[in-house]
Amino acid sequence: MNPDQLIALLSTTEEYLNRSTSQLTEAHAQFCPAEGVYTTAAQLAHIASTVDWFVDGAFSPQGFNMEFEAHDAAAKAVKTMAEARAWVAKSFESARTTLASKSQQELSAPIVEGPVMGGLPRFTIVSGIQEHTAHHRGALSVYTRLQGAVPPMPYMDM
Repeated sequence: MNPDQLIALLSTTEEYLNRSTSQLTEAHAQFCPAEGVYTTAAQLAHIASTVDWFVDGAFSPQGFNMEFEAHDAAAKAVKTMAEARAWVAKSFESARTTLASKSQQELSAPIVEGPVMGGLPRFTIVSGIQEHTAHHRGALSVYTRLQGAVPPMPYMDM
């Protein structure tokens, strides 16, 4: 897959996320449906953090950073929707920039052996980002409904 196609997939993934969470406002930032789960803002921050994690891990000689407690703490530290949305935008833009800067050969090179996608071509992180974002997009749609709003369909501009 070439960089332009990968970038288009990332842009679509971000667009679907933004559209489906558009009903979530600052008033919802600290909503937490059950003890021990992410708040709305932290859920979005977790998505952003994981985009960064996939890109960093795919291109790092050390592979993926498996310090999940630190990743979790960083997401939970985010308290506002503005901060979370800014992180999401920055992470997706950084991912697109990184992919655009890589040759086909670099994108096809294997990820360092390890427990996460070890040996797969680097470009496969895009599918990981899509799947992970879709998973949390679904959770945020439930958060939206629990707050009395209806999440828009992510696949069409309303």
